[in-house]
Amino acid sequence: MNRLGKQAVLLIGILFHLVYLWSIFDIYFITPLVHGMQHFASTENAPAKRLFLVVGDGLRADKCLEAKYNATTDSYEYAAPFLRSKILEEGTFGVSHTRMPTESRPGHVAIIAGFYEDVSAVTKGWKENPVNFDSVFNQSRHTWSFGSPDILPMFALGASSPDRVDTYMYGHEFEDFTKDTRDLDTFVFDKVEELFSSAKTDPTINAALRQDKIVFFLHLLGIDTAGHASRPYSDQYYQNIQHVDRGVMKLEQLVNDFYKDDKTAWVFTADHGMSDWGSHGDGHPDNTRTPLIAWGAGVASPDKETPVGHDEFSIPWELNSVKRVDVEQADIASLMSYLVGLNYPANSVGRLPLDFLDAPKSVKSKAIVANARAILEQYHIKEGQIESSEVKFKPYPLIENATSSLESLVATMTKADESGEFDAAIGLSYDLMQLGLQGLRYLQTYNWLFLRTLVTLGFIGWILYALTSFLEFYILPKAIKPSLGSVLTPLSMVILASIFGTFYLQHAPIMHYLYAVFPVAFWETVLEYRASLWEGLKILIWNSGGKQQNTVGKLMVEVIAFFALMEAIVAGYFHREVFSVIYALLSTWPMLQNYEVAKKSKALVLTWVVSCFVMSSFTLLPVIKVESITQILVAGSLMTIAGLSCMIYLVMRPSKELSSLTTTILGVQLGIVVLSMTVTCSTVKSLQSGKGLPFGNQIVGWIVLAASILTPLVHMKNRYHDYRTRLLIIFLAFAPTFILLTISYEGLFYVTFFINLVCWVDLELKIYEDRRQKEALAAPRKIASKLSRDKKVTERRLELADIRIALFFFFLTQIAFFGTGNIASISSFSLDSVYRLLPVFDPFAMGALLLFKILVPFAVISADLGLLTQRLGVKPSSLFTMVLSISDILTLNFFYLVLDEGSWLDIGMSISHYCIASLLCVFVIALEYFSETLVSGVTVEENSSEVEVAEKQN
Repeated sequence: MNRLGKQAVLLIGILFHLVYLWSIFDIYFITPLVHGMQHFASTENAPAKRLFLVVGDGLRADKCLEAKYNATTDSYEYAAPFLRSKILEEGTFGVSHTRMPTESRPGHVAIIAGFYEDVSAVTKGWKENPVNFDSVFNQSRHTWSFGSPDILPMFALGASSPDRVDTYMYGHEFEDFTKDTRDLDTFVFDKVEELFSSAKTDPTINAALRQDKIVFFLHLLGIDTAGHASRPYSDQYYQNIQHVDRGVMKLEQLVNDFYKDDKTAWVFTADHGMSDWGSHGDGHPDNTRTPLIAWGAGVASPDKETPVGHDEFSIPWELNSVKRVDVEQADIASLMSYLVGLNYPANSVGRLPLDFLDAPKSVKSKAIVANARAILEQYHIKEGQIESSEVKFKPYPLIENATSSLESLVATMTKADESGEFDAAIGLSYDLMQLGLQGLRYLQTYNWLFLRTLVTLGFIGWILYALTSFLEFYILPKAIKPSLGSVLTPLSMVILASIFGTFYLQHAPIMHYLYAVFPVAFWETVLEYRASLWEGLKILIWNSGGKQQNTVGKLMVEVIAFFALMEAIVAGYFHREVFSVIYALLSTWPMLQNYEVAKKSKALVLTWVVSCFVMSSFTLLPVIKVESITQILVAGSLMTIAGLSCMIYLVMRPSKELSSLTTTILGVQLGIVVLSMTVTCSTVKSLQSGKGLPFGNQIVGWIVLAASILTPLVHMKNRYHDYRTRLLIIFLAFAPTFILLTISYEGLFYVTFFINLVCWVDLELKIYEDRRQKEALAAPRKIASKLSRDKKVTERRLELADIRIALFFFFLTQIAFFGTGNIASISSFSLDSVYRLLPVFDPFAMGALLLFKILVPFAVISADLGLLTQRLGVKPSSLFTMVLSISDILTLNFFYLVLDEGSWLDIGMSISHYCIASLLCVFVIALEYFSETLVSGVTVEENSSEVEVAEKQN
């Protein structure tokens, strides 16, 4: 393995993890979409000629329909009185249940196309249509859409004809979170009015508007923007709902005056809801329950005879006199298709909600039969694709006779009018739809077993390969010659050729071939170097430094403790409280590790214990935070006090006097911290008062952020011995970030985390120095004399005890991820802090700022491990490589915990967990190089007083 070298092994590790990161999308989330299906018409006689789809982006069902107390009038009033009147007098209403991720794009795809968007589409783009799918717009004769540039283009570009969908969009500069959000919706209503006004003078537009099978789509982003900026319980959110309600009322009057008929259908809904904290993305009920109100041509009148469907959620709305009909979000596409007489979208899995239809059962049964045929058609097309690529295909047993059953149902429909068996036809249709969806699921998972086995062998092979490399580079005194190469290579080629042949017959994508290459190569290398693996483990576990260091019992305890910690970290991804328990246990570590050192360093141990318990409290706090300028300023004050105290301590030490350059840089950094507090306080007050972001504050904020990061670069090459100076400079470099870009207790976390890390480094060094002293006392006079003359730390071989340091580092990286929230959940991110620098919506720039803040704690972690590597005398990169060898135990856990069914909250979280764990390997490699930069210029000269004492005693 020496023939490859360390850099080559790291490069292989990066390539392997980047390739296998994609494996869950090729296994769990391959696209469910198929093409080439026959279309089925929803109805022969459409009740409506035109349909208006109005989507209030980010509108919660309860906030739309409940009453709110008005302190001015001392009374309760409804946010949407016009929509309520439609529920009580003309139409049908219910709750539309969305799926996770509760974001705008997936929600609109479900509403308009009738399926829950292909997860793999996320990797192909956001604003444009990344995958080809059919939609209601594509089936319409023509669609006019109005609203946000983030939503409209993906349906226009996905249409079969470029002229089928017209878009009227405002610019991205309109999406300013600091301005009146109602302006966004005013733009939409004004553009619709302009369209109808132009029809009075333009015969072409007039003729187009009077066609049948046309759709108008109004995307109203103001409610979502108000919710993000001011929360759903705010006056701004409520006023935006009122604005939308009045806008829809005026629009209906405009449409009625233009057409003067009863052939218009209306559907009002939302793409997702909004949490109380102004976020969305996960599966919380506040995010998944949206209103659905339909009225007009073809829509059933309020059912007041059987007002069922209400529960504790809807009782406060005072709509108990009418029936509530809940639907899945994808069902809305089928409803709209029926109302204007379109073909069901070919990729739709939605089921027509019959309770919304004003039609006899004979019409309903025909419509639902066509719905079932459309879903079964998808199964048959997909079945044909899978069968053509398999050596021996086994169809889904329960659906083999589905075609004949459906044909018999169609035959039964011709006699339904006379026999009155509509209920039976409808029931059978629902059964067949469910069967079709189950069959699609069966085909979706057809090749799971083979691919998951391949990926599992790949991960285990990498763990053994990385471990073997680690042992050969850092443990074995000399390389051991490999064996069996002449036998293993031909055997590996045969195995690889067999797998490639199978993939070729299946028309598998190129990534599948790569999934096979890695495990075969890893296992061949591990078997070839098995002697190195065995000898290295014997030296590491049993015999370090020429003496027995472990017993079987002690080894078993250590192995059990190791795997218990790894599984506890896995559990911590789901329950952050587990990290609190681990931290509480770690507080006792110095006393258990070396009681003598703990007794001599009482102040340091006490600081460690207190910082551990404070750190354990952060993972008990809620991940959703409310903006608090008080907490921000308290954290900033603590940063200033800590920085000033450490600076004074370092300056006052006569043997460690700081240079004028270092003192100047520390002073500038403290000034930047104070300036960041001042500008943040001013900005927050301005934003909270509704005055927007002052341009001067925005400029100063960016200058502060840039200066705080660039200032320490002047000091990087300055050489000195005291590592605490470098840690202080790093701490102050990123302190302004945790003032400018935080909204709550994140700054307090940063201060505590830094103190905790410094204590860890100091304790590890004291424990190491104590061990060296004891070794010197036990050494012969000649060896002790040699040690005393050697003032510099020399490289030593890693020992089993050093795994503790690697595990500490690994655990601390998890705390950096989850200490202030759950980064695996979209909804735990808040844009409030980003508004202080970027008031206009820009998802990529805003996301970059949030990601930068998340990565800041790792700068301190990497510096700490780099300094420990220097001062413990181990080889450079050795501790990082040790972490690399164990990190994928987590990844393999999360690979089997990936979900593609059930709660969409769980599905999204499982994807995030796997991606985080898989990228940790790449991240650790990046941290190693970053660490070298951060600790450059820090020299090591060991204090040899302890060995000199040992020499005298000898």
